[in-house]
Amino acid sequence: MTRFGWLLATAALLSGCATLPGRLPDGEPPLAGRLTVRVDATPTSEARNVSAAFELQGNPQQGRLDLSTPLGTTMAQARWAPDRVALVTSQGETRFASLDDLTREVLGESVPVAALFDWLRGRPWPGAPSTLDASPEPGFRQLGWAVSLARFGEGWISARREQPPAVSVRAKLDDR
Repeated sequence: MTRFGWLLATAALLSGCATLPGRLPDGEPPLAGRLTVRVDATPTSEARNVSAAFELQGNPQQGRLDLSTPLGTTMAQARWAPDRVALVTSQGETRFASLDDLTREVLGESVPVAALFDWLRGRPWPGAPSTLDASPEPGFRQLGWAVSLARFGEGWISARREQPPAVSVRAKLDDR
């Protein structure tokens, strides 16, 4: 079992001890649904696959990403503010220098959490240049990722980073 798989399994068993953060800044409503992140295998590491219910709140500067089991038990919670980035599990809090560092440590590769706030709403993140996808399917390219909006009307969003190792993020949003 990978380090992250072990972390999530342990957190799921012990998650009753996890603490919840205070109120987050006002802004757009939270996003919630199911999230799957897959990192392809490399010559030095196994493939990683994480699937969980999620709730994303706040904004790229201050927010929270909760990952839960199908029964609603919190497995892990990423929290960030201008002066702090942390992963909270039932085993405690681990701090990181940035959201990129947190996702790199947990998944083995960086996932642009700041951009997810906009990607999950079907638009490019204003913090980086983007281009419309040239394919007939709706979407755009940003930060080295191809974001597909082909099924956005059904609540599906997918993003894929082709740079090895390939990383894919798929989300099915709850009814909006």
